[in-house]
Amino acid sequence: MIKPDKPANEALRLEALYRYRILDSERERSFDDLVAIAKAVCGTTMAAVTLIDVERQWFKSIQGIDAAETLRSDSMCGHAILQPQEIMVVEDALQDVRFHDNPVVTGDPHVRFYAGAPLISSDGLPLGTLCVFDARPQHLASDKAEALAALSRQVMLVMELRRFALDIQKHMLERDDYERLLSDYHDVLLAQNADLAEQSRTDALTGLPNRRALAAALGEAVVAVDGQARQACVALVDIDHFKHINDFQGHATGDRVLAELGALLRSHFAGRGMAARYGGEEFVALMPDVDLRTAELQCEFLRVAVSNLPLGFPVTISIGVAQHRPDETSEQTLARADAALYRAKGAGRNRVEVAP
Repeated sequence: MIKPDKPANEALRLEALYRYRILDSERERSFDDLVAIAKAVCGTTMAAVTLIDVERQWFKSIQGIDAAETLRSDSMCGHAILQPQEIMVVEDALQDVRFHDNPVVTGDPHVRFYAGAPLISSDGLPLGTLCVFDARPQHLASDKAEALAALSRQVMLVMELRRFALDIQKHMLERDDYERLLSDYHDVLLAQNADLAEQSRTDALTGLPNRRALAAALGEAVVAVDGQARQACVALVDIDHFKHINDFQGHATGDRVLAELGALLRSHFAGRGMAARYGGEEFVALMPDVDLRTAELQCEFLRVAVSNLPLGFPVTISIGVAQHRPDETSEQTLARADAALYRAKGAGRNRVEVAP
């Protein structure tokens, strides 16, 4: 037995074969039909679409015998691909030096006749064959040889269409994956933007809204409803002698005081209104739909609550309160509250002053 040589361009040939992604795939009706036609046209009992891998001959479709693959070294198709432009015909394998002692000739399926039309890829490389074979010697007439060659071209057409369909499916899946990734990325960006927006409006130490958020909330709180200006009061809150706390207790303790006051302000104004960190040790409370007397009482409650915070040392606050006037801007209201706070500081601290 003479084993088939490998083509000089074997690496390119295998690369072309693998591009079709067909090895070890399931049986397909389109290949089975072409094999059945080839067997009928050529008058043989067996036929197959074979693909030549590195060391094996794999059957995409086979009829007449039950086999999935054989060794490439034992294959007749391995010889057929060496002359890709011709149909290889073996009329009697027992009379051919290459095959007379081949296991497929001396044993099952006892092949005597073989004809293989190479399957040529679009770039001219032989991938396998459409072959017919029989246990009896035969002669292949020229018209049958032409029909076998035509059918081999149809096999390649089906392989090309199959590869094209797989490529489309792959691109569709990739597109779906790409669109899903874009959607996920979009969601991440939205979340990040929302987080950034939140961060830009939130004080990192206390978790309270910052000055920027307060300005927006104050603008909304004084908007006229049904032609009537809304009542709103603002209070500026300042920690008394905060520099002394930082100097004698340390900045970590100072931060703890700010955080504790922030938590107290948040709970105190959670039901109605809002509290924000204005800067440094200053905070602002916004009390919408509240008159000046009620706002003053709320601030007195806050002042007492701060003096009772369990910090291990005394902490007090001074507060200036102002009611927004219809003819003034929110900045002017804050300025009057700030003037009231200045008076509270000047009057001895730990007190609430109301702006006239």
